[in-house]
Amino acid sequence: MENNSSHNHNHSHNHNHAGQADYTKAFAIGVLINTAYLVIEAIYGIMINSMALLADAGHNLSDVLGLLLAWGAAYLALKQPTQFRTYGFRKTSILAPMFNAILLLIAIGAIGIESIRRLLTPEPVEGYAIIVVAGIGAIVNGVTAFLFMKGREKDINIKGAFLHMAADAGVSVGVVIAGFVILKTHIYWIDSVISLVIMFVILTGTWNLLKDSFNLALDAVPVNIEAAKVAAYLRALPEVKEIHDLHIWAMSATENALTVHIIKNKHTLDDDLTRKICKELNHEYGIDHTTIQYEVGEPALNCKSNSL
Repeated sequence: MENNSSHNHNHSHNHNHAGQADYTKAFAIGVLINTAYLVIEAIYGIMINSMALLADAGHNLSDVLGLLLAWGAAYLALKQPTQFRTYGFRKTSILAPMFNAILLLIAIGAIGIESIRRLLTPEPVEGYAIIVVAGIGAIVNGVTAFLFMKGREKDINIKGAFLHMAADAGVSVGVVIAGFVILKTHIYWIDSVISLVIMFVILTGTWNLLKDSFNLALDAVPVNIEAAKVAAYLRALPEVKEIHDLHIWAMSATENALTVHIIKNKHTLDDDLTRKICKELNHEYGIDHTTIQYEVGEPALNCKSNSL
C-alpha cells in the first residue's frame, strides 16, 4: 500500500496582511469619535433623565469595546507564529467578538431592568435634548460605518464592525423619532419603551454574534462554506476514488483552512492535482490553507475517519 503524504499549502491567499494595517486609522478614528459621543450621551442622559439615551450610551460603550477588541485582534493576527503558537494569534480575531458579546449581554441585563422600572413609574424627560443628542449619534455611527464600508466584503471582522455601526445609526434615528413624539405628546413612558426596543435589537444581534463566534472557536465550518458541497466537489474529481477525514475550519476572521485524505483512482502526479484542488477551493469557497494526504487503495490503517 502506498501512503503518500503531501502537506501542500496554498499560499495564493485572498487576504493581504499589509492591507489589514490600513484599518488602523479607521479603528483609531472610530474609537475616538465614539468614545467622545458616548461620554456626551451618558452625561445628557443622566441630566435629562432619559433611559433611551442611557441605553444607547451603554450600547455605544459596547461599540467602543468591540472596536478595541477587533483592533487588538487585527494587530495580534499579524504577529508571526512561534514554535509554541504555530498558528500565531489568528484565533484572537474570533475570540474578540465572543468576549464582546458576553460583555454586551451583561450591559443589556442591567439597562433592561432599569428600563422596566421606568416604564412602570414614568419620569419626565426632555424631548428636544433627546433629538439633538441622538441625532449626533446617528451621524457619528454613520461616519464610523463608512470607515469600514470598503473592507466589509473580504474581512469578517471588518464586516461585523460595519454592520454593527450601520445598525447603531438606525437605532439612533429611532431615538430621534421617540424624542419628537415625547416633545409633541409629553407621553414620557415612550422613552422607556424605546430603550426596551433598543435592548431587543441589541440582544438579537449580540446572540447571533455570540453563537457564530462560539461555533468558530470550536472549529465549526464557517457559515459561508457548505461542507457537503466541498465534499461533493472533491469526490467528483476524476482522479479521486473517495475522500475521508475532511475538516474545514476558520483559522482567523479572514482565513479558512481545510485538511482531507484523498484516495486516488490511480497513480498521478500529486503536485499537479494538489495545485488544481488548492486553486479551485480558494476561488470557489474562499479556503486559503489546504492540506491533502493522498492514499492509493484502502485508507491507511492508522487513520481514524471521524468526519465527512
